[in-house]
Amino acid sequence: MKKLVCCLALCVVLPQTAVAQQATGQDSLRNVRVNGVELHYLDQGKGVPVVLVHGGLEDYRSWQPQMDALSQRYRTIAYSRRYNYPNLRGAPRADYSAIVDADDLAALIRKLKLPPAHIVGVSYGAYVALFLAVRHPALVRSLVLSEPPVLRWLPELEGGKALYTDFMSKVWEPAGRGFSKGDEEGVEAAADGFGELGYSGSDEKFTFAALPPEVRVLFIDNAPEWRALTMSKDAFPDLPFTAVSRIKAPTLLLSGQRSLALAALIDKQLERLLPNNERIILPDATHEMWSEQPEQCRNATLAFFAKH
Repeated sequence: MKKLVCCLALCVVLPQTAVAQQATGQDSLRNVRVNGVELHYLDQGKGVPVVLVHGGLEDYRSWQPQMDALSQRYRTIAYSRRYNYPNLRGAPRADYSAIVDADDLAALIRKLKLPPAHIVGVSYGAYVALFLAVRHPALVRSLVLSEPPVLRWLPELEGGKALYTDFMSKVWEPAGRGFSKGDEEGVEAAADGFGELGYSGSDEKFTFAALPPEVRVLFIDNAPEWRALTMSKDAFPDLPFTAVSRIKAPTLLLSGQRSLALAALIDKQLERLLPNNERIILPDATHEMWSEQPEQCRNATLAFFAKH
């Protein structure tokens, strides 16, 4: 089956990833309480710490295919952000955003006595990692970022205003209306909206209804995160250009050659702003690069870590 995505960086779960997630045992799962919430995480290996931050509608299980290889060289932690499976989810904060997640991540890193740590973020998780580096720079050894959705930049970038409007009208606003009715309606609206955007990088259009049942279940498991974001007063908080230009942590940008145009525009701006970065554009990859090309992404990440 063709790979598929359910929201700009806010989510990417492929059928093969779903199988890996379902196979993940719970024996090694731990939890820690920070900032009034309980976060579940996996912790494998020894040495310099690496923290893996998942994208939207995902959870710690999305990193399971990478855990064994990474933990052979590093202490590797994969955790679930506050509204993601299997964390207990209370009423969503009205101000929930990547900033809240970044402060949660900072508290987790301190609680586990990890700093400074390599941080690997995908999609909305990469957005979280950027805010971590801005707000808590002493905790970050390096960053590996896969297409963070810094959407507030788009209206200021050449050609970005139309892309921003298209995303909001086809994905974000329909998702918000859907979540007001229920979790499945919200996820379905988001997935179908990405189908309208042509997110898969091919001419084949996908829909939520066409997904295998096990994939739909995984999305619904993590629907509270997107419900909280669509209800938030500022789901995509501003990240000033000047703040990014002051990030000192070495940064690797991983971009998909066939990703949405808005992701490429944001990554180009990050490349211009970050003072100590390198960028790899993965041929024939979309926003789902870690699932499409897991070995290439891992090898690039390990080579980057070895230098820092």
